[in-house]
Amino acid sequence: MATKSVNLRCLQNTSFVQSRSSFHLSRPFATANTSTDLSPRRSQKEFRDSLKNGPTLSDFVSAPFSSQGDSPLRTAVVGPPGRRKEFTRLPTWLQTPIPNNANYKKIKADLRGLNLHTVCEEARCPNISDCWGGSDKSAATATIMLMGDTCTRGCRFCSVKTSRAPPPLDPHEPEHTAEALSRWGLGYVVLTSVDRDDLADGGAAHFAETIRKIKLKAPGMLVEALTGDYAGDLQIVEMVAGSGLDVYAHNVETVEELTPMVRDRRAGFLQSLRVLKKAKETKEGLITKTSIMLGLGETEEQLWETLRALRKVDVDVVTFGQYMQPTKRHMKVHEYVTPVVFEKWRRRALEMGFLYCASGPLVRSSYKAGEAFIENVLKKRARQGDLAMTATAGELSERLIV
Repeated sequence: MATKSVNLRCLQNTSFVQSRSSFHLSRPFATANTSTDLSPRRSQKEFRDSLKNGPTLSDFVSAPFSSQGDSPLRTAVVGPPGRRKEFTRLPTWLQTPIPNNANYKKIKADLRGLNLHTVCEEARCPNISDCWGGSDKSAATATIMLMGDTCTRGCRFCSVKTSRAPPPLDPHEPEHTAEALSRWGLGYVVLTSVDRDDLADGGAAHFAETIRKIKLKAPGMLVEALTGDYAGDLQIVEMVAGSGLDVYAHNVETVEELTPMVRDRRAGFLQSLRVLKKAKETKEGLITKTSIMLGLGETEEQLWETLRALRKVDVDVVTFGQYMQPTKRHMKVHEYVTPVVFEKWRRRALEMGFLYCASGPLVRSSYKAGEAFIENVLKKRARQGDLAMTATAGELSERLIV
């Protein structure tokens, strides 16, 4: 009798489990679609096509803005109560489009494929979309940064990585650089480099070899070299200036009074003037060039004195640009200078005798308009030299005939 009752209970439990199981299986999940809509789902191709033909990133981030400096500066207050801070928003004349076109991606792929670095990326240049975004690669410009992406100096305005012991130089970099530039077919190129105080010659031999290889692969290409001060060693400056380049650039960055607060302690305003002077003396006809940032707290009189000092060492080209704080760790912007003020300093520089001056909020040391002007000047000089040589040869032949 006991056995029967146990079996009965087992049967009862089994039926209960089955009923519970059927109950759970018949209950729909909370996320299940219980609708009776049987319309066909879109294919993956249709979905991709709708994304391709839909709005792009530019439609969301682009907005009309004024580049004339006639818009008032805007401020914003941020922070919790009791610790609120007011800061100035980026002026409209400093806003630039986000680089996202096809040519930008092509140039970036070329650079990564050859393991090359550019100051455009490392220094977070705001003009990268303009310089890299030409209609084709031959219309674009990129400033190649030699000797790696790590600098031995720590200037307070610069966002390039720093280290006391950067990685060793890439012995293939001169060849790769020359190959990339000859592949693009540019008429004017700019080379720069990080400071390498860990090397005996500051990397000058590496720099000079790169210039020689470029001239070997593309003899008609004009080369501008934006160099460091090589710790004031003028013999090293002479080696680079005599390597075949066409424009020797070295930036004083700011006025003499602000140099200790802005640049690395190993740099100096007078030291930079000596570098520019030595480069000018090394090669006849060599164009020398420098750049000054505004908005660091400089005064008008200090800028006048800086321009006078540059003319004394016969600097040909000067550029003015707005200092923009790359990260919160770098020195703050003292003032956003309007385009009207930049235009005033451009006129003043030309009146003082500078061959060319590029001046504007977004102007940087390597600037497309300035490069085009210098290229035309150099080609004009070359033509004049050819005509002079032809005339001299004609005079000699006439004398021999007589």
